[in-house]
Amino acid sequence: MAAEQFSPTLPPSLAETDRQNSTGPSSCIGQTGLLLSGGGARAAYQVGVLAAIAELRRARGLQHGPNPFPVLAGTSAGAINVAALACHADAFDSAVRRMLHVWGHMHTEQIYKADSLSVLRSGARWLTLLSLGWAVARWSRMRPRSLLDNTPLKSLMNSDLMPFERIPQLIASGHLHALAITASSYSSGQHITFFQTREALSPWIRDQRKAVQTLLTADHLLASSALPFIFPAMPLPIDGHLEHFGDGSMRQTAPLAPAIHLGASKLLVVGAGRRHEPLSSQPQADASYPTLAQVAGHALSSIFLDTLAVDIERAERINHTLSLVSPAERIHSRLRPIEVLAITPSERIDDIATRHIDKLPLPVRTLLATLGVRAGTGNPVRDGALASYLLFEQGYTRELIALGRKDTLARREELCHFMGWPL
Repeated sequence: MAAEQFSPTLPPSLAETDRQNSTGPSSCIGQTGLLLSGGGARAAYQVGVLAAIAELRRARGLQHGPNPFPVLAGTSAGAINVAALACHADAFDSAVRRMLHVWGHMHTEQIYKADSLSVLRSGARWLTLLSLGWAVARWSRMRPRSLLDNTPLKSLMNSDLMPFERIPQLIASGHLHALAITASSYSSGQHITFFQTREALSPWIRDQRKAVQTLLTADHLLASSALPFIFPAMPLPIDGHLEHFGDGSMRQTAPLAPAIHLGASKLLVVGAGRRHEPLSSQPQADASYPTLAQVAGHALSSIFLDTLAVDIERAERINHTLSLVSPAERIHSRLRPIEVLAITPSERIDDIATRHIDKLPLPVRTLLATLGVRAGTGNPVRDGALASYLLFEQGYTRELIALGRKDTLARREELCHFMGWPL
């Protein structure tokens, strides 16, 4: 990764120049959507993809044009990334540079408390109660809510990276058409898409999932990115009462749906894992019983990776079916073709994470060791999966950024064709 891609935060004067040179709002017809999936620290890969898109856009002299993605949808850490883009929808390049700076200088303490006392307060107590039985918790006033305390994340969201107060004006001026953030309600069991757009839309309702139009805030991001068991649930008002929400990737049966409902006719999808995940590059002969970390990593991967791949395949099958139907017959169907381009890692992220576990703060490494994660063992199946979601350290995030950039530039012709840019 080139050194200039990790330059200090963009000066306000340069950001303003970028906005002033914009040619104006994007069209509301035939809109292009961007969907960023969840994955904790894995979402650094998405920033590398965005950096490559900005680079290709500049190479074609389009950097002062309208926002390339007027419809933005995201889940979990992907929701944080799309919110950063939405808050600066009138200055795409500036937004990407801000994200590169944040993710390229990432440290664990910016996301969750990693000092010994904080880890003892949350993780150690949680594991102790898990081992002794929850009956003990009945007599305790200090019931733990999660393995880790992600209070620092809210401070990061309140920085100039995400000025949510700008979103209504950006929507009104046409720089942004819609932003959608998904979360999962522990209270009702429903999967909720919170969205913000100019028009008053009739929220869509499907089996176990529905949409709610509202003014989006950092609290929606904290809810969407609350990794199950790892980060605490977030209370949000809905239908006149409070419900507690966790990570939006849970029970997300149709990840592409929000962007399509909000008007995207073509959709760029950036995942946090390979669509067709191969076996580890280092085959394991270990037939021992799986550790808690291995089970947790497997569970998180099924939450974050599997449903997205299935929904992309479903969209491809529907597109193929519609291509066999005549235009006259197609108008009587509720289905419409959606052009989907998916960019996912060309390498196993678990393997990459294994090389960086020793960069985690000692208290976090100690906590993970109680779950079976070992640093320096080179076993990505056992150790890398869970760590890959929690490794908010710049050595790891920079490697993922570099991979995202490389994967995107390797598909530049396909991407330019998708975006309608000259080759």
